[in-house]
Amino acid sequence: MKKSLLLLLLTFAVHFFNAQTITFISEKTNKPLPKVSVFGKDGSIVAYSDIDGKIDKNLIKPDKEKFQLVYDNISVATLSYSDFNQDIIKINDRIKDIEAVVIKNNKPAKYIFVKGNFNAYVTVNNKLNCYTDGIVTYIFDNKTKKLKSANVEQYRIFRLEDATFEKKQTGMWDYQAMLRLPEMKEVGNILEYKKKNSVIKELKGQQKDQIEITGEALQEKEFALFGYRFFDVRTIINAAYGKDTSKTLRDLLEYNEIAFLKLKHKSEPEYNQLIVYRNFYPTELVFKNENDTEKNKFDIKNSSYATNYWESPDFPNMQSVFSSFFKDDLKEKQNIK
Repeated sequence: MKKSLLLLLLTFAVHFFNAQTITFISEKTNKPLPKVSVFGKDGSIVAYSDIDGKIDKNLIKPDKEKFQLVYDNISVATLSYSDFNQDIIKINDRIKDIEAVVIKNNKPAKYIFVKGNFNAYVTVNNKLNCYTDGIVTYIFDNKTKKLKSANVEQYRIFRLEDATFEKKQTGMWDYQAMLRLPEMKEVGNILEYKKKNSVIKELKGQQKDQIEITGEALQEKEFALFGYRFFDVRTIINAAYGKDTSKTLRDLLEYNEIAFLKLKHKSEPEYNQLIVYRNFYPTELVFKNENDTEKNKFDIKNSSYATNYWESPDFPNMQSVFSSFFKDDLKEKQNIK
């Protein structure tokens, strides 16, 4: 009798949990689709799928429809609120051949240069606050595979016009200071995360293997400093490598990180949810004995570029997605190149 009751309770718990989530899967492969952003009609990012392709169903509110699904930096579908009544949603993810990273001078050398495209953006209470993208080269020690430096070559900076600084209204702040390059510190030794206090999941796909690493802090008690309160700090790292590879730098296909933080002034009744998204897509890998990359300071006060690099069809141009919602309110900082 007890065993039957326990089995019934477990079945109910599994059913209840599944009913609270929605899973995005590929229409072509039937595999889960991580990193799908769900945009509300006001441009807010209301949900973002994990490595299992899941989002919390409770995040989808009827006042936000129509919803846009953005995958691989491109809008792939528009759904109504009623479309989210199903447990599984198939997405036409326009599978294409993964562009091979160009490898140059494949000989033993002191450094590995990994060049590629990046974008990063900050949302406050799910709404865009600021955005950047560009071209960057990461330099790694070839022996240890540890990151030595990151040199940005060209970049753009955008912000919304309504961001201001009011000491006691953290939800109104301009969070440009959080616009940083993807860190990439452990990407050359990604499997070593298994030795650290992190939760790790792996998803094997038809074209690539993905590793998701999550960590958290301040889950039970807030941290107070100078009248401000910090709570619920979480990070998610997702690195994609060639299918069935050793997951080294030469196998890297994509790197993404998301940082979550709840913040408020002590006079504010509710926390403001800050989320920082940073993404890197390698295009070229070079072995060198000299660290001779031209340096350009990544100054968030301005843009700096000499070419329209974002017009390349392979560039991860999320600015075009955001501008479709915010139009002329999303302003670019002056280009000083």
